[in-house]
Amino acid sequence: MTYPVNKSKKENPNSAASYEQLLKKFERATRALRTLSAGNHTLLHASDEQELLHDMCQVIVERGGYRMAAVAYAGHDKDKCLHWMTSIGVDKEFVEELHYTWADTEMGRSATATAIRTGQPCVGRNILTDPVYADPAYAPLRENAIKFGYAAVTTFPLRVNGQMLGALVMGAIEPDAFDAEEVKLLSELADDLAFGITNLRLRAKHQAAEATIAQLAYYDPLTELPNRTFMLERLQDAIQTASRNHHSLALLHLNIVQLRGINQILGYGSGDRLLQQLAQRLMRALHESDFLARVGEGEFALLLPSGGADYAIQMAQRLAKALHDSVPVEGLMVDPRVSIGIALYPSHATEADTLLRRANAATNDVCPARGGYALYTGGQEQECTRRLSLMGDLRQAIERNELLLYCQPKVDIASRRVCGTEALVRWQHPVHGMLSTMEFIKLAENAGLITPLTHWMLDAVFSQSYAWHEAGLDRALSVNLSAHDLYDPMLVDRIQCLFSTWSVSPELIQFELTESALMQEPLVALEALTRLKKLGIRLFIDDFGTGYSSLSYLQKLPVDSIKIDQSFVMPMEANNDSAVIVRSTIELGHNLDLEVVAEGVDSQAVWNLLSAVECDVAQGYLISMPMPAEQFSDWENEWVRMNTAKLTVPGQ
Repeated sequence: MTYPVNKSKKENPNSAASYEQLLKKFERATRALRTLSAGNHTLLHASDEQELLHDMCQVIVERGGYRMAAVAYAGHDKDKCLHWMTSIGVDKEFVEELHYTWADTEMGRSATATAIRTGQPCVGRNILTDPVYADPAYAPLRENAIKFGYAAVTTFPLRVNGQMLGALVMGAIEPDAFDAEEVKLLSELADDLAFGITNLRLRAKHQAAEATIAQLAYYDPLTELPNRTFMLERLQDAIQTASRNHHSLALLHLNIVQLRGINQILGYGSGDRLLQQLAQRLMRALHESDFLARVGEGEFALLLPSGGADYAIQMAQRLAKALHDSVPVEGLMVDPRVSIGIALYPSHATEADTLLRRANAATNDVCPARGGYALYTGGQEQECTRRLSLMGDLRQAIERNELLLYCQPKVDIASRRVCGTEALVRWQHPVHGMLSTMEFIKLAENAGLITPLTHWMLDAVFSQSYAWHEAGLDRALSVNLSAHDLYDPMLVDRIQCLFSTWSVSPELIQFELTESALMQEPLVALEALTRLKKLGIRLFIDDFGTGYSSLSYLQKLPVDSIKIDQSFVMPMEANNDSAVIVRSTIELGHNLDLEVVAEGVDSQAVWNLLSAVECDVAQGYLISMPMPAEQFSDWENEWVRMNTAKLTVPGQ
């Protein structure tokens, strides 16, 4: 069926037969050269692999004058099937239905299979009379050759990147076609085709890589939304369009308030799933012309290409409504709590980066009661700059031990004896002076400095307690712990190490935790308090009455004392409801064998009311404002002197 090209026998060069033989060789070489030239031209213009295969076969038939051309790829499955990619002058569907293989089996003796297996051109001549094609398995090929008018077939292997890809099949009308010279030239054509396939595949890989790079450069892989870079480019284009057409546009900045806490408590995977769900909700709420992007860890930005403040506010309300419902995360229903800031072109900024920054700054003025959105008013950005500067200063102040330890005493109401003091932190900024405690605590939360701040406070308290003990003064110091501190798995170990370092008695160190902090994650809080209690430490529930804890949960907590929040204590004299709440809380605490401390004792009248209902301990400005720790001894001496011979508090 297939055999190599035979060299011509020597003949008389002057004979007519010899001349005719030379003419045939010349014509076939010319045909091959013409095909090779046309094929190279096709390679230069190809942009797609399948298109190249089809155009090459078309060139072979129409420009080269061959009867048929086809390309088969070698399948690398267990059956080593042949996959016919394209054909001209032969019915591709017909050949596919024959289920030929390139394996070395009975069904793998075709010229195509042989070329793929051997990696060499395979010439088949006189296929209309070759007895091999009388075999029932190959008889259909003879019938197909008769139908399409070709009598010789040659296949050329196609190698791509050193691997056998398949074969180029060509058929000619002459039974003795494809002599050595013609096969040599057509082998170059097959090699060129393989080279073209290699280049197209390499080009496709480069294009895919470029697309991936562009995707990474301009899109967020988590939400598949445009990223900050894309938003800034689109926003700048929109600003230029708005400037030309003399219209306004709006930018909305959305901050997911709860994301940081979810990442810390449930893990970053849970936070990612929350963001994906919120992104989907936002996309469903948009109009076709709106442009949404993820511009930060928990931040989205929405460009409204046209419209003023009224339209922006309507859109903010629409988005707030879309994000209002809780989101299921790890079996919990999480309230996303989104703050939306709005900035407008041209009134708030004329540059993309500035507009985005000011929309973000506006989120700091968002109040849930006012709909969860706020317009930029001009002062937020300066305040953000100030806060950012203070965050850096606070980090340095903690690292350089520049914070101050203050104390506010607690006094036993019945005996007027000083029974402890609450440790407080203060920051005397070198430029801005003494900063509000609430302000720099919030700064610490936003800057991720709560843990370093707690560590500074613990070090300062243990050091001060040791100093007092060495001076013969054993005073109990209480330290406030935040919800963030309770989630720190290393907190108790650090406290144990401090006890070992300073040899301070556990009775001299106390911890206060707000009721609201305990209620954020009750099980986590219960575990943390249980571990602390095993150290022999007294534990207080601070701001009691504001955190909505249940009595059953209160019974489970290993605490020793509750501190009634000052919002109930301070108005006792003028507000009977507050007095009832305080009295009921004291009775509740005593029934649970808990000590009761009243905060906010700022007047003698309140002191007297607390004494009448047998409150245990008082803390407030009537006794003393917070003072530097080094002044505490002098204050205590004065307190003892003034109360030694009388039963009333100074000023009574």
